[in-house]
Amino acid sequence: MFISSAFAQTAPAASGGGDMLSSLGSMLPLVLMFVVLYFVMIRPQMKRQKEARAMIEALAKGDEVATAGGVLGKITSIGDQYLGLEIANGVEVKIQRSAVVQVLPKGAVKP
Repeated sequence: MFISSAFAQTAPAASGGGDMLSSLGSMLPLVLMFVVLYFVMIRPQMKRQKEARAMIEALAKGDEVATAGGVLGKITSIGDQYLGLEIANGVEVKIQRSAVVQVLPKGAVKP
């Protein structure tokens, strides 16, 4: 009788260590989900933003570009925040630098 009760008292202490291990095991899928989310969504998006920023900073006079609104033209003047874009012979518009989404190959825009 004394041995049984002594054994029963030590059993909860042993399961207390197992509780810690099981709680870490239940958090593992959540941590793995955040790691996968980072590599699948966040990291590629940051890379695209970095490439777009580099493209906008590298714009030069004479480059042919496409804007976010679908307008194609040739850069005629460059400011800090705005560009002069010739969209037809003698027709120039001012746009924001951030509106440029793509630099086109030379000769892509026909005047």
